[in-house]
Amino acid sequence: MEATLYALGFVERELLLFAAVWFIIGAADDLGIDMLWLWLRLSGRARTGRLEGPADRPLRGIAAVLVPAWREQDVVGAMIRHSLDAWPHAEMRFYVGCYRNDPATLAAAIASTRDDRLRIVVHDRDGPTTKADCLNRLYEAMCEDERRGRFRVRSVILHDAEDMVHPAALSLLDSALDEADFVQLPVRPEPQRTSRWIGGHYCDEFAEAHGKVMVVRDWLGAGLPAAGVGCAFSRTALEAVAARRGASQPFAPECLTEDYECGLLIGEEGGRSRFLRVRDARGDLVATREFFPARLDQAVRQKTRWMHGIAFQGWDRLGWRLRPAELWMRLRDRRGPLDALVLLAAYVLLVLAPVLMIGRALGYYEPVPLGHVLRWLIGVNAFLLGWRLLVRGVFTAREYDLAEGVRGVLRAPVSNVIAIMAGRRALMAYLASLRHGQAPWDHTSHHDHPALATRI
Repeated sequence: MEATLYALGFVERELLLFAAVWFIIGAADDLGIDMLWLWLRLSGRARTGRLEGPADRPLRGIAAVLVPAWREQDVVGAMIRHSLDAWPHAEMRFYVGCYRNDPATLAAAIASTRDDRLRIVVHDRDGPTTKADCLNRLYEAMCEDERRGRFRVRSVILHDAEDMVHPAALSLLDSALDEADFVQLPVRPEPQRTSRWIGGHYCDEFAEAHGKVMVVRDWLGAGLPAAGVGCAFSRTALEAVAARRGASQPFAPECLTEDYECGLLIGEEGGRSRFLRVRDARGDLVATREFFPARLDQAVRQKTRWMHGIAFQGWDRLGWRLRPAELWMRLRDRRGPLDALVLLAAYVLLVLAPVLMIGRALGYYEPVPLGHVLRWLIGVNAFLLGWRLLVRGVFTAREYDLAEGVRGVLRAPVSNVIAIMAGRRALMAYLASLRHGQAPWDHTSHHDHPALATRI
């Protein structure tokens, strides 16, 4: 018994040192973003703009909206109707990609509307392939329409089959492309009454990511990652990305986060990227409203794909850039697996602590006193943890309300557990892809999507 407890005590000290050091490094990274955002805010450089002009003003050119869909029969019809109603622009073309072995999604898309701006494209391969492969098929269909109609698309906009678009988003993206090659609007997860903790934790993460981190990243001039929804690319920029890849299509079919990669490649090719935070006349954020997974297994699957594509594939495919701002942002993008490991160490410590306390109370174990350095690390980490939770609560409350902000603080352990589970799964998936090649589209189902019933 004593030998076992002393062995556990040694493990505890090593894990404590490991977690304390890496927590401080990660917290310093986040603190740097916090301080830059605060300075931008106080100096007026980070103020959210106000929408000018009507939401449905004519576009400066033809906009092609690409929506890949695999087993989305529950949501795609409502999404198509909502988008075409919200965007009455005659200059828009709406492309929905379905698979030949997914008749339910195809039927739902066909039955959604008779709007002649809708083009349903049936992939000539069985699904699921990858999301990028489906996007490329839509891009091919768009190019074929250009050849037949003798026109040229000005902008390509990406959306998912469950998105709820803002009426002003299309015109805003179109006008922003006058001065940029890639534009990203915020993503606003919808709070879910039936999933306050799993589905709700996305509210906290995107409130910070698209209310602070992307604002700072835009100001720094670093490459902006595309979220895959609510983002617009100039046609010229996509052609440059395709040329860099030596292909006729811009999206890499072997990549799990083709949107993230495409956004960064535009920056590497010298294109200008912009992140826009704008509010409409009612004060609502012009953003893509999303209904994220409500179940633990679905959330872990989605976070696994993000971590696999951004951290592991991103390192392999995009490498590093020596410009300080770019290097910093890529380090942030790829720290997810390390964060998961550090969080796992912290939660193991939470299990070990009471076991050793009981052993000490029974007289079987006497801990070695903590050194000054370790005590200092623990104290600094405690302060930084408090700061981190405060910032998360403030940004969530700012975007939603005070009650949601309080939940955001309480949901932090949920985010951590999902990150740990996704980190392990992403590592296994990456190792499997090295052995077996291309990973399939790990699709997230969207059953029972009540938010789609509410229009903006």
